[in-house]
Amino acid sequence: MRRSVLVVLVFLASVVLLGTTSEEPSPLMGYSVEQARAERNWEGKFRDIPKQDNLRDYMKRLSARPHHVGSPYDKDNAEWILSKFKEWGLNAHIENFDVLFPTPKERVVELLEPTKFVAKLQEPVVPVDPTSGQQSEQLPTYNAYSIDGDVTAPLVYVNYGVPDDYEKLDRLGVLVKGAIVIARYGESWRGIKPKVAAEHGAVGCIIYSDPRDDGYFEGEVFPQGAWRPKDGVQRGSVMDMPTYPGDPLTPGVGATPDAKRLALKDVKTLTKIPVLPISYGDAQPLLAALKGPVAPKEWRGALANTYHLGPGPAKVHLKVQSNWDTKRLYDVIVKIPGSTYPNEWIVRGNHHDAWVNGAQDPVSGAVALMEEARTFGELLKQGWKPKRTIIYCAWDGEEPGLLGSTEWAEAHADELRQHAVAYINTDANGRGYLFALGSHTLEKFANGVARDIEDPEKKITLWKRRQLKNIADAKTPEDRQEIRQRADLRIAALGSGSDYTAFLDHLGVASLNLGFGDEDGGGIYHSIYDDFYWYTHFSDTDFSYGRALAQTSGTAVMRLADADLLPYDFTDFADTIHKYLDELQKLLKDKQDKIREQNKEIEEGVFTATADPKEKSVPPPREDVPPFLAFAPLQNAADALARSAEHYQKALDKVTKNGGLALSGVSLKAVNAQLLQSERKLTSPDGLPGRPWFRHMIYAPGFYTGYGVKTIPGVREAIEQKKWKEAEEQIVRVAGVLQDEAALIESAAEDMEKAQP
Repeated sequence: MRRSVLVVLVFLASVVLLGTTSEEPSPLMGYSVEQARAERNWEGKFRDIPKQDNLRDYMKRLSARPHHVGSPYDKDNAEWILSKFKEWGLNAHIENFDVLFPTPKERVVELLEPTKFVAKLQEPVVPVDPTSGQQSEQLPTYNAYSIDGDVTAPLVYVNYGVPDDYEKLDRLGVLVKGAIVIARYGESWRGIKPKVAAEHGAVGCIIYSDPRDDGYFEGEVFPQGAWRPKDGVQRGSVMDMPTYPGDPLTPGVGATPDAKRLALKDVKTLTKIPVLPISYGDAQPLLAALKGPVAPKEWRGALANTYHLGPGPAKVHLKVQSNWDTKRLYDVIVKIPGSTYPNEWIVRGNHHDAWVNGAQDPVSGAVALMEEARTFGELLKQGWKPKRTIIYCAWDGEEPGLLGSTEWAEAHADELRQHAVAYINTDANGRGYLFALGSHTLEKFANGVARDIEDPEKKITLWKRRQLKNIADAKTPEDRQEIRQRADLRIAALGSGSDYTAFLDHLGVASLNLGFGDEDGGGIYHSIYDDFYWYTHFSDTDFSYGRALAQTSGTAVMRLADADLLPYDFTDFADTIHKYLDELQKLLKDKQDKIREQNKEIEEGVFTATADPKEKSVPPPREDVPPFLAFAPLQNAADALARSAEHYQKALDKVTKNGGLALSGVSLKAVNAQLLQSERKLTSPDGLPGRPWFRHMIYAPGFYTGYGVKTIPGVREAIEQKKWKEAEEQIVRVAGVLQDEAALIESAAEDMEKAQP
């Protein structure tokens, strides 16, 4: 679903994995020296088995035809995946859910004034690309969960259509009330664009891919290169997933046949205005017809026309009408029982549905998951038995709104809260550098996995290649120094955009999202050209990084499954919490300074134009400077967390100091039972303000970013939205959650100390 946005977030965060090489392997978290030796032996066998040719064959089969939700080939793929799992000796079954999935029956975008132009809304067949011609099976270009609508109105260009863009439009005296807005893809998840437009009174929204961001400005376009051609269109959901993901009709419960469903009129996650995506070929005549102020420099794309804001003289007719049908999902589930701790689960997932053929998104990740499962089947035949239960999941319905994973997680919520140790996710995979995002209790663990796997091209470890990339990309000397000196490089936090969302944000299951990228173009995202031809010509052409992904994710699953002591770490987590607290205090100070400076400009009458110097800017109203916020409760809680993390580390060092794991089976079980709840402690049953489905108090997708994470979201978003009373309330609330987390970690440390001989 979210590869292009995710890659931006990953590499802006610049945050994955490092370590140091040595002849003697580093200790494994949660293992004695003897157990680690045996584990590394099995892991070595695991990493030898995956084959690139298998990955290629799986992709060719899975991406041979369009397989969106409800299509015949989506069901066929699920049944084929199931048959392969069973062929490999694994216990597998399909779980079904019935979900709302609208598909378009009428779409219109036309320019009525000052000239006539009708958008094609069609991606052409490319002769060298054999599957691009499967038009009878392809979903048309559209945005799922747009409401039906038929509107005619003046057009206004709103850049990326994020809240800051509308603030700038206000300052320029450009209003969008009663208008249709045209926004370019980027800088936020697509569903935010119609959401913010509606809040400002727009009656319709058009989203296009500008070639500056996703086209010839970046490189050669398909089929000569990897980037989006002029008639390529990005499909995608515009469901208001920051409110809740999954089936819009069954929030919070699995969409089983007997589930109670909302009436369509009561659904909160549909758009408020009609929205359609278009190509930059269709967008150019619309943008060229606009007059009014010239757009600010940073708003100008790469089309061969002057970028004006409007409104007028361009008038546009936009019509969307859909079939509001219920479709069946096919989640393929594998269960490998644990031999020692069967009631502790490691869950691993990747989706199998696509918008069209989906070779990159999601099949490149799904084939790695399949090859991992085949490899585990081989190891079981050789006598390996995981200590914990492993559950492999090939999700359906991710593209429209994380449907299959969310409904499965909601249906099994009580079991997952009781049993789930971690969720390991992959999605679209490419070529280049390892990225990892996730729970910071798994940061040290993720570093350890990356230290042990070789990059297939550079023949150095994945973490070393990532470390060198991060050093090269560091923006300040201080950042560069930290990358070189900190024991573990920071991993980025997770927002949303893939199947980890229900596990982390709703249920509090520690999660990781893994993949490779940064060395292949992304210009066919959610188009008919995301297919086997494109992938084998412009991405991981020999599937060496697909094999590396199977090795990496499979090693993570195996290492989590076989550790006697759950390998969570709290020192990196505590350090990260202090970093987030510093960011919140800086955010408040920056907002105070900005408003003071703005008020000063208004008072002195020196407010400057921000677009064309000939156009007069409209000063915003004078604002009150944000008040002082008492961060002391949060600071005290962060300090308590750091102390408990240090205590836990000292207790762990004692029980492992002689190379053993000096805890009896009974003691291990008791400590693990507490550790299992450590991520759950970071959730609140009441959820975030205004969106109770999101229960994690440390990580959440931003209400106005969609995919991008907001850390300590209750406090951060209250400051961003100038809700000062709410910010104070959330500071106290998050402090309480962190104090509870610190108490749990302290208790686990004390139990380890008591259990020592």
